[in-house]
Amino acid sequence: MTARNVLFIMCDQLRHDHLGCTDHPYLRTPNIDALARRGVRFSQAFVTSGVCGPSRMSYYTGRYAASHGATWNRVPLGVGEMTLGEYLSDAGLALTLAGKTHMMPDNANIARLGIGEPIAARLRAGYFAELDRHDGHHAEPHSAYANYLRAQGYDSADPWSDYVISAQTPDGQIVSGWHMRNVHLPARVAEPHSETAYTTQQAIDFIGRAGDDPWVLHLSLVKPHWPYLRRRPITSATRRTSVCRYTGTRANSTTPIRRSRPIARRKNARISCARTSPGTCGPRIRVSSNRSTIISGGCGKR
Repeated sequence: MTARNVLFIMCDQLRHDHLGCTDHPYLRTPNIDALARRGVRFSQAFVTSGVCGPSRMSYYTGRYAASHGATWNRVPLGVGEMTLGEYLSDAGLALTLAGKTHMMPDNANIARLGIGEPIAARLRAGYFAELDRHDGHHAEPHSAYANYLRAQGYDSADPWSDYVISAQTPDGQIVSGWHMRNVHLPARVAEPHSETAYTTQQAIDFIGRAGDDPWVLHLSLVKPHWPYLRRRPITSATRRTSVCRYTGTRANSTTPIRRSRPIARRKNARISCARTSPGTCGPRIRVSSNRSTIISGGCGKR
C-alpha cells in the first residue's frame, strides 16, 4: 500500500539506550515508546559515522560517508550526490524541512559548473523545501527562530546564545551552556519557547495547513544535542527529575506524566523516526496505518 503522507522525525544525538522501550533503568519516554509498540523497531541498525554531519548525509543520500564524501562536519556534500529530496522530486513530491540538516553546500563546484538558479538554490538546501531551518550549533541571529524569540520578549541581538543556551547562576552571573560545568543550571528560555517546542509547532502548523493535500515532512529536532541545558520550568520542577513534553521523557521517576498530543494522529500520515550519529541508530521505529507512516529516531550512541 502506498503512503499518502510521510513524517520523518530525527532527533540529534539521542542515544539508542536512552529510551524506555530499550529498557533504560529510569528514563521514561512514553511517546516514543508508544510508536515502538505500534510499529517495527530495527534494534540492530547502525549509523555509518560517529560524526553528526557525515551520518546525516548518509541518511539523506543512502550512501556511506566514504562514498558521498562529506566525511566530517562542515565538509560539503558533493554537487553530484543525489539526496532523498531529489529522488522525491522526481516522483512529483517536495521534501519539506522543519529543523536541522547540517547540510554544507558544494558552493565551489556549483560555481565552477555554472549552475544557475533555481537549481543552485535547491542544491544548496540539499533539495529540501526549507519550511524553517534551524541547525542549532551556531548563532543564527537573523533566523525565523531568533525573530520568534524576540517577539516573545527575549530582547537580544542573538537570543539563541543569550537565552536558549545560556543560564544564570544563583549570584546572577550569565554563563554559557557550551561549558559542561553549567549543565545543572536551567536555560534562560521558557519551555514553550525552546528549540524543540518551536520546531515541533512549525511541523504541526504545516500539517494543519496541508489539509487533504499529500505531504512529506522531515521534522529534524536539534535536541538532545549539546549544549545540554534544560529548559525552565522543567529543571525547577524537582532537583532530580526532568521532563520533555514532546518526547515524554521523565528521569528518576515512575510517576505518569502528561503526554503531548501526538503530532501525526490523523489519517494518511506515515511517520518515520531516526537517529543521526554516532554509534547505533537503533531502535529505528516505523509505524504504518491507513496509508500513513511515522519514522522516528535520533543520533544514537551505544
